[in-house]
Amino acid sequence: MLYRTGCILTGYLCGCFLTAEAVSRHAAGKSASRLGTGNPGMANIMAQLGFKWGLLVLAGDLLKTLFPCMLCRFLLFPRLGRNAVLYAGIGVAAGHNFPFWNRFRGGKGVAVTCMTLFIFSPGFGLLSCVLGGCLVLLSKSLTLGALAIPLLFLLPAFTVYGSEAGVLSCILAAMMLQKHFLPFLDYLHGKGTKIDLIAKAQSKLRERK
Repeated sequence: MLYRTGCILTGYLCGCFLTAEAVSRHAAGKSASRLGTGNPGMANIMAQLGFKWGLLVLAGDLLKTLFPCMLCRFLLFPRLGRNAVLYAGIGVAAGHNFPFWNRFRGGKGVAVTCMTLFIFSPGFGLLSCVLGGCLVLLSKSLTLGALAIPLLFLLPAFTVYGSEAGVLSCILAAMMLQKHFLPFLDYLHGKGTKIDLIAKAQSKLRERK
C-alpha cells in the first residue's frame, strides 16, 4: 500500500503543474481561467491563442505525465511492475483536475489520461486513442471522444493485464466521466457544443492557398 500511495502522490505533485496556465500567462498575460471557456487545457488555449500555443500545452501535459509514470515504474517503485504507471497516472490526472494551489480547479484530464494508457500499454492505449479520435470526427463531439478512450481501454485492461489494472483503469474512466458528465448530458439533449475538425482543417488549408 505504501508503494501505491507513493506513486499516486508523485503523480499528483507533477499533475498540479498546469501547462496551460503557464502558457496563458506568458502568451496572453493573464490566467487561463480568463480565456474562452476558462478550462486550462489544450483545446481552450488553441482556440484562444492559436495552434502553436495549443501544441505547447499538449507537449507539457504529456511530459508531466511521462516523467512520474516512468520514474515510479523503473526507479522509485519497480516492485509494482507495470501497474506503477497506472497508479502514477491516476495521481497525475488528480493533480491536473484538482490542483491544490488553484483551489482545486483544473483541467479535464484528457491528454494525461491518454498518455497514461499509452505508457501502460502502447498498443491498446494507442488503439483506444485512435478510436476515440475517430468518434470525435464522426460525432463532432470532443466529450464523446474523451469518454470513449478510457472506456474502450477497460476490456484489454481486465482481460490482458488483470483485475488490479482493470480496477485502476475504471478509476481513470470515472475521473473522466466526472469531468465530462454535464457536457455529456448536454450532448444527449442536443445542446452540446459540436466541433467539425475536418471542416476546420480544410478551411485552414484554403487560407494558406
